[in-house]
Amino acid sequence: MFLLRILAVLTVIAVAAGVVAYVFTRQARYLNFSWRVFRYSLMLALMIFALLVLERVAVIPL
Repeated sequence: MFLLRILAVLTVIAVAAGVVAYVFTRQARYLNFSWRVFRYSLMLALMIFALLVLERVAVIPL
């Protein structure tokens, strides 16, 4: 879980840096970069949460 928190913080920093770079330069590639990082991190987070839910539901207690 610690690794996931570090990954989340780095993702937020990367997205914020892309948006700030876009604000200063007005080049759309920085905004595209931020959107792409956000989209892939959201997909990864949803997959991880789905696995956590599946683990809770699918594991049969003995």
